[in-house]
Amino acid sequence: MNIQFRDLIKNAPMSPGIYKMYDDQGNLLYVGKAKNLLNRLRQYIDISKLENHKQVMRSLVKRLEWETTKTEQDALILEQNLIKTLKPKYNIMLTDGKMYPMLALTKHEFPRLLKFRGKISQRKDVFGPYPSVYALNDTIKTIQRVCKLRTCNDTFMKNRSRPCLLYQIGRCSAPCCLPQKDYDKNVQLARRILTGDSEPIIADLTKIMKEYSDKTDYENAAIIRDKITALTTTTNRGIRQNQPYTPNLQWDKNVTDLENLLGLKLNTVGVFDNSHLFGKHPVGAMIAFGHNGFIKSSYRHFKLHDMQRAGNDIAMMEEFVTRAIKDMPNLDLIIVDGGIAQWNIAHHVSQERVPVFGIAKGEVRNGDEHFIMPDGSEKRDLPKDSPLFLMLRAVRDEAHRFVITYHRTIRAKQLTASVLDSIEGIGPKRKKQLLQHFGSVRAIMDADLKALMRVPDLGKKAAEKIYIHFHSDVL
Repeated sequence: MNIQFRDLIKNAPMSPGIYKMYDDQGNLLYVGKAKNLLNRLRQYIDISKLENHKQVMRSLVKRLEWETTKTEQDALILEQNLIKTLKPKYNIMLTDGKMYPMLALTKHEFPRLLKFRGKISQRKDVFGPYPSVYALNDTIKTIQRVCKLRTCNDTFMKNRSRPCLLYQIGRCSAPCCLPQKDYDKNVQLARRILTGDSEPIIADLTKIMKEYSDKTDYENAAIIRDKITALTTTTNRGIRQNQPYTPNLQWDKNVTDLENLLGLKLNTVGVFDNSHLFGKHPVGAMIAFGHNGFIKSSYRHFKLHDMQRAGNDIAMMEEFVTRAIKDMPNLDLIIVDGGIAQWNIAHHVSQERVPVFGIAKGEVRNGDEHFIMPDGSEKRDLPKDSPLFLMLRAVRDEAHRFVITYHRTIRAKQLTASVLDSIEGIGPKRKKQLLQHFGSVRAIMDADLKALMRVPDLGKKAAEKIYIHFHSDVL
């Protein structure tokens, strides 16, 4: 058996990636990741050194496949996607949430923010898993700054006689010693941050800050301002880190397989998606790919022209596809993310000049997809571990990433504008001057009066208004 397994791994690369183990019937047994595939697979050679359930699994392995990635984190993301999609029998640890770091809010009068690896119990609300400890710690810091929830254990809290250092630096409200009136509200706010997009929360907080400011309650306005700053910083970092992940897709082979499936010759394929927030900031995007991979020069962003369509995904898709066909007559195939309604509108717009292919989601985004063919029929039998299926899902996800990043950028600009717009006498020209001089709203907020007065043509009076607006709590 050892010799046979050695033969299976003799060509494994010393690169990051994922590996898949199959039995003699072709059933997928296990998906794993590795920083170094060859070194990781060598650990399976001696069965006696494996855990009991892995000994059983290892004895059934008759075939191995692997796929390299650029980084170990890319391998982790691909592994998670494949496990959710394919549900291999022996991936017990990941499905139980034991392998990757998670966050929880404990069941307590004053819930604790807790990071852990292990079984999920009924004593806590769980969020995650996170792709790295760094990402998890970054989230904890944001929750501490915005919500001031405790992170200490119950025994430590019970025996405190005075607030700890976290209270002193503004990262805990000290429920151990001080009366609490907003702790429950902050727990609910933390849940919103942990389970959804932060931009709607930022918008709500901005309105509250303005209300306090209008009432000249500068102390509370400053507290809300600091919360907005923490969330904005985290959101902008997320935008910068939201780069495309593409596994080793073997583009030429996969696109050829797609050509054979559809009976078409494909040079340029456009994939469409759109985004909005309750009808606000409606935008769309198209990414493109061909036999050599993604065609970045053909990527397109769209701002909605007909605002009566805002919030209506089908109507928005109609405008964006219409504009793309007009601007890019060389499209050989349109792929839309959505069901039959999205396919129908794209098919209607193209007037059969460009075939339309739909990627329809089921109840589970990654793993329950099926496809709508150019003739309107459904295809549900494409194997979910096939290279073509993985490529179609990857291009769908790239279109989603591209449009979401654009949408967040638009909203971040709006948020920046709203923070400066709330200062009387600071118009578009001065906003531009300030941003060009300091580089960011955060830098403007942190600037002292002398630094503000050094902005060309701003003037002392305007500089004083800006300084008072952001620093009234320390005057």
